[in-house]
Amino acid sequence: MNDYMHPSIAESLLIALIGFVTVFVVLIVLMAIIVLISKVFSDKKSKPAPVQQPAVPPAAPAEPREVYTGVKLNSVDEKTAAVLMAIVADKLDKPLENLRFISIKEVR
Repeated sequence: MNDYMHPSIAESLLIALIGFVTVFVVLIVLMAIIVLISKVFSDKKSKPAPVQQPAVPPAAPAEPREVYTGVKLNSVDEKTAAVLMAIVADKLDKPLENLRFISIKEVR
């Protein structure tokens, strides 16, 4: 090298190339270390056999519930009301049987 403070274009490109190669080599080594460690620890974990849960019959309701079907529809057809009730039940994450709709009215 001629001068440390004023390298030529070729010397500058060589220094940059050495820097890039160094960075990529270190990244590849780190990647290899991570892959090896993950394989070592994943092999150590033995997957436990799935636990068989005893079959429990579903509990029968103690008393039959009264089913409410009298939804008052105000300027809404039955198909639209059914879709709205299904959407509400889905958004609340509740079965439709657990919800009670009193009336449905279109708001304009």
